[in-house]
Amino acid sequence: MTMTPRRLAPRLLTALITAGLACAAGAQQDVRLPDLGSSANALISPQEAQDYGDSMLRQMRALDMVVDDPLLDDYINDLGYRLVANCDKPKDHFAFFIAKDPEINAFAAPGGYIGVNSGLILITQDESELAGVIAHEIGHITQNHLQRAFEDSKKDAPLMALVLLGAIAAGAGSRGGDAPMAVLAGGQGLIAQKSINFTRKDEIEADRVGIQTLANAGFDPNAMAGFFQRMEDVMSTGAGGVDVPALLQDHPVTSARISDAKSRAGALIAAQKLRPSGNTLNPGQWARNTAPIPFVKDPSILNQPQASADRKDTWALMRERVRVLAGDAPKLAIYYASGLQKQHDFDTTANRYGYALALTRSGRGAAAIDQLQPLLKSYPDNPILRLALADARLQAGQRAAALAIYSDLNAQSPRNRAVALAYAEALTQGGDTAQAGQAANLLRPLLDNASEPEIYSAYARASDKAGDSIRAGEAFADASYYSGRPFDAMEQLKRLLKRNDLDYYARVRIQARIAELTPLVLELHKRRIKTDDNPDGRQQ
Repeated sequence: MTMTPRRLAPRLLTALITAGLACAAGAQQDVRLPDLGSSANALISPQEAQDYGDSMLRQMRALDMVVDDPLLDDYINDLGYRLVANCDKPKDHFAFFIAKDPEINAFAAPGGYIGVNSGLILITQDESELAGVIAHEIGHITQNHLQRAFEDSKKDAPLMALVLLGAIAAGAGSRGGDAPMAVLAGGQGLIAQKSINFTRKDEIEADRVGIQTLANAGFDPNAMAGFFQRMEDVMSTGAGGVDVPALLQDHPVTSARISDAKSRAGALIAAQKLRPSGNTLNPGQWARNTAPIPFVKDPSILNQPQASADRKDTWALMRERVRVLAGDAPKLAIYYASGLQKQHDFDTTANRYGYALALTRSGRGAAAIDQLQPLLKSYPDNPILRLALADARLQAGQRAAALAIYSDLNAQSPRNRAVALAYAEALTQGGDTAQAGQAANLLRPLLDNASEPEIYSAYARASDKAGDSIRAGEAFADASYYSGRPFDAMEQLKRLLKRNDLDYYARVRIQARIAELTPLVLELHKRRIKTDDNPDGRQQ
């Protein structure tokens, strides 16, 4: 029986992300752990690993398992790359995203793909705790723990090659009995395979490397151990009937491990006090030693103190944005309204912002405006609040006022994806051909490095309304591909290629895209891998 994406999601996510999080921390200033080197690359090349991670993310999107929002994407990647810039391998490929899952967990996947569950973000109490989670997962990647686990598993049982659509699952090596049997097999089913475990040694290494990275990036080195200790105290087994979080189930820790993390954090804090103050980054050395990093336009910001009021406010706003975008907006509107009415300390800027988002997404834009206007009197230049006001005005039917705000925000940040996408959608909806053309021009520069389906869909709608049906067709095909529907994408491109009105450049673009997709589609056919647009895994 074919399972619906919603029913499959929890089980599939288990297979994807049991490479989970141990949020206890530990590090020391002189940590220099061994690199796995050629042995790892013999199992899977860096490009194969990246292809796998990219494929995994597309399949998760096909099953609505990703919180796809440009504002949150930029935030989580900005935070992630602040840490990457201070890790042992800043030139490695990394990508960060938010998984739509209420479980308190996070995971690292081949190719440097690191996912943080929405449930984990919601339970953090400050940005350093969230940074500690991500730093630990970066440690798993830089220490090649996924490749090590796969290599160890081959000693026990033969496994399929870990290539484009292979699968890797990593759980706790400390639990008794056989590990769960699960592996990702396309987007529609699971087949049995011995799962691959992280060992205690792997976890300790990730702790140590992660806490060093955390300290190097200017965050509180105590955050990792503190967060895990809080989770263990409040949500441990039998504590008031509260379910044990996935991170504790997958990665149980000892008091000695937490104590070690705190000890290391203390040593790092002492060392931090001896560092010179001010910005010590050498831009020339940065350019020579570090590959260009997306989301980081000015590398000097990576050395700025992390505990500023602005960053604290941004983290709080983004946490509520995750709550609303990953949850049920009408129910959350009731949650916020009740909290604001009954709890005095609940009345914060972040909760008012969350309430406004929930109202807007529930079709109550006018009520959202009432919540946002007082906030903007206190923070008139906050772009996050201004963008929320523009969205609320658009939903309330105040299109001209919304467009004015979008236009001003776009002038201030012309390459901001969240602003450009919202502005373009507003121009396209209810606008004329000229406004649709303006929307397409806004979005076209964003397509160079985009992998979010909604950006391609928005560009396609704008181009179609502006009269450029060929560009629209190409963009719709790309949206299908990034949504985990490669067969649909290929068919759309083939239909486009049959048009008689293609000029030379359009024909070359389409042929090149077909050539890129062909190996993937052939591999899917060969392996009989099921996808949402090819549910039986056979030739269409």
